[in-house]
Amino acid sequence: MGAQLRVYRQKIKSAQTTKKITKAMELIAASRIQKAQQRVAASGPYSRAVTRAVSALASYSNVDHVLTTEPEKVERAAILIFSSDRGLAGAFNTNVVREAGELAARLRSEGKDVVHYLVGRKAIAYFNFRKRPIEQYWVGGTDNPESSTAHEIGEALVARFLQPASEGGVDEIHIVYNRFVSMLTQVPEVVRLLPLEVVEGVEEPGDRTVLPLYEFEPDVDDVLDALLPVYIESRLFNAMLQSAASKHAATQKAMKSASDNADKLIKDYTRLANNARQSEITQQISEIVGGADALASAK
Repeated sequence: MGAQLRVYRQKIKSAQTTKKITKAMELIAASRIQKAQQRVAASGPYSRAVTRAVSALASYSNVDHVLTTEPEKVERAAILIFSSDRGLAGAFNTNVVREAGELAARLRSEGKDVVHYLVGRKAIAYFNFRKRPIEQYWVGGTDNPESSTAHEIGEALVARFLQPASEGGVDEIHIVYNRFVSMLTQVPEVVRLLPLEVVEGVEEPGDRTVLPLYEFEPDVDDVLDALLPVYIESRLFNAMLQSAASKHAATQKAMKSASDNADKLIKDYTRLANNARQSEITQQISEIVGGADALASAK
C-alpha cells in the first residue's frame, strides 16, 4: 500500500510540473496574440487596396498580360503551404496540411501535375516523413513574419510562373494557410494566387455610379509588371500574418486545454492518494488492535 501511495504522489508531482510548463506557454501565446492581431489588422487595408487596384486594372483594361490571362491548358500547378516552425498548437498544422492534400487530389483529378512549396518546419517534416518531393521551402520566422520573407517567396513563385511548364515552370499557384477568425476559430483557406483571380469583385456601375478614371503611364503592361509583384507580396505577407496569429491562438487554446487536463489529473490522483493513505492508516489501526487483542488473550 505504501508503494502505491508513492506512485500516486510521484504522478501528482509530474502533473504539477507539466502544468507549470503549459501555463507558462499559454501566457506567452496570449501575450503574442495581441501583437499578431494588430499586425493582421494593419496589413488588411493595404492588401485590400492593392487587390482592388489590380482587380480594376485587370477588369477594365483590354491587355493580355501573362499574370492575368488564363492559360489554354494547365499542366502544372504549385501549392504553397503555410505551416509553423513549432508544434504544440493543436490541429493547426494538421488542418492546413489536410486541406492542401485535398486541393492536390482535386488538381490531380483534373489532369494537373502538382508541386509543393512549403513554409515552416512542420510541413517539411510531414513531407519528409512520407517521402514526398518538395520543390522549395522556407523556415524560420513563422511566429513573427517579416516582409522580406514574403518578397523572397513571391520572387521565387513568379519566376516559376513565368517559366514554361516544359522547363519546370507552373501554370497555376495556390496558397493554403490558416485564416484567423477569432481566438477560438481558425479556418484553413485556399486562394489561387496566379493567374490573378478577382478576389474582391469590381461592382458593375449603377445609374448614379461614377467610375474612376485611370491613366496608365507609360502603358498598361508596365503598370501590371510593377503592380502585380506588389500585389503578390502583399497577399503572401497577409497570409503569413494570418497564419502566425492563428498559430498563437491555437497554441493558447491547446495549452489551456493541457493545463485543465493537468488540473484534472492532479485532482484525480490526489483523491486516489488520499484513499490509499486512508486504507493504509485503517490497515495499521487494524493490525494494532489485532495485536492488542492477541496480547490480552495471552494473559
